[in-house]
Amino acid sequence: MKRFLPALLLAAVSTALAAPRVGTHDGYTRLVFDLPRPTTASAKVTGQSVAVKLGLSLPAAQGPLSAPGVTAYAVAGSSVTVSLARGHASARVEVLPARPGQVARLVIDVPTGAPTAQRPAAPPAGAAKPAAVTRTTGTAKAARPRVVLDAGHGGNDPGMQSRWVQEEAVTLDVALRVRAELQKHGVDVVMTRDSDRHLSADKATDLDQRSKLATNKDTSAYVSIHVNASTNPAAHGIETYYFGQPLGGMSRSVAVTENGGGSIGQELTRRAANSAQSLLGDLLAQAKIAFSRQLAQKVQSQLIQATGALNRGVLTDAFYVIRNPTTPAILIEIGFGSNPAEGARLAQAAYRDRVAGAIARAILDFLNTK
Repeated sequence: MKRFLPALLLAAVSTALAAPRVGTHDGYTRLVFDLPRPTTASAKVTGQSVAVKLGLSLPAAQGPLSAPGVTAYAVAGSSVTVSLARGHASARVEVLPARPGQVARLVIDVPTGAPTAQRPAAPPAGAAKPAAVTRTTGTAKAARPRVVLDAGHGGNDPGMQSRWVQEEAVTLDVALRVRAELQKHGVDVVMTRDSDRHLSADKATDLDQRSKLATNKDTSAYVSIHVNASTNPAAHGIETYYFGQPLGGMSRSVAVTENGGGSIGQELTRRAANSAQSLLGDLLAQAKIAFSRQLAQKVQSQLIQATGALNRGVLTDAFYVIRNPTTPAILIEIGFGSNPAEGARLAQAAYRDRVAGAIARAILDFLNTK
């Protein structure tokens, strides 16, 4: 029976990939459906729904949507239907071509200004212009995509240490640089820590509190940043993980280390591995895991392009901090601090800036934010 699990997982993910990524922006909500190839699309708005006809078929899927202006979606073969919230009756639809590192996409933008049913009628000709009204700042906020950045370790847990770097300091520096870049593009950023501190002296509680920030329905992505280490000083390169069982033949040494090391790391890895096994039959969880894989692929590609480091690939493992699948979540090992060359590079602010820039570009691409 065990040998059939990979096929079951692939089938579940294939179906889940028909689910859209959802982003809330100033004035509109954006739905993005990944396509296997470029195609034609025609759209029609009827009543409270947008019906799109594609020149190809997608796996069947349907589900509720909680973003402004939309309530649900359904995919059936070549038809994609989005149900609009009451008072919304327009949408813009386009197919974006594939480009390096990104597949073709169906994009549906639904305006989220004042719903049509609630817009006041135009004043009669010649009516006096109303006096200007001054509103205090902060009375209304436009919805913005939100990203959680987790700077690995900190406080009583310094992470890996070498003659070149200390993990907790490098991860915090890179996370702060990523935050600054994302904020320039209007992304709301939540940090699990913004100084040298832990969330709890107990490692299990610390990781649990970090992971809970990924369960907020308003969070678009969760990115945990770490520095790798090995007893082999020749080990080097960058790898990006999303949650799941490790690939066949791979050890769990990285997950155990990042989950706290020793007996604590072993126990938390065991718990996370059990969660990974239980998610195989949950299609909603598989949809989020599929999006996590897409985010991981984008981040890994940008990092290798920006740094020229060895590409150790996109992998899966049972990291406790990204075990909850309600939000696309990844863990990045940005290099080996134990390697003489890579550790020395990670100690340089200019190199960390390149790493942070690559992570930010990948996140913005994933969010479809310019």
